[in-house]
Amino acid sequence: MVTLAQVKPGLELDLDELELSYIRAQGSGGQHVNKVSTAVQLRFDIGRSSLPDEFKQKLLQYPDDRISKSGVIVIKAQAHRSQEMNKEDAVAKLLQLLQSASFEAKTRRATKPTFGARMDRLKQKTQHKERKKLRGKVGAYD
Repeated sequence: MVTLAQVKPGLELDLDELELSYIRAQGSGGQHVNKVSTAVQLRFDIGRSSLPDEFKQKLLQYPDDRISKSGVIVIKAQAHRSQEMNKEDAVAKLLQLLQSASFEAKTRRATKPTFGARMDRLKQKTQHKERKKLRGKVGAYD
């Protein structure tokens, strides 16, 4: 069984650190609705994980309702009718959360408009000025 999942290059998650519990799914079901616990509740403690410390801090600051104040990620998956598919769905949701938390936006570098862009802007301003001038009052005939 695979015990490591890659979040991004150089960052792996040990799947043995996940706590999975099976609960009854909400909503309408069918004949087996009160008998079978197919929904999965995944719990992942950020503080006790093997992730790097700087990533743990970034993850604790990440604005997501699934991350509790105590640093535990709780994900519930109940879309499928089988435990195994719901388990895969919950792990996929966790990996997606970790990937989105690990995303770093590129720093913006200020640039200058090109010469052609400046000339086009001045040309448009001149055309706009001429158009406005034609809308003015008509002078008296001499």
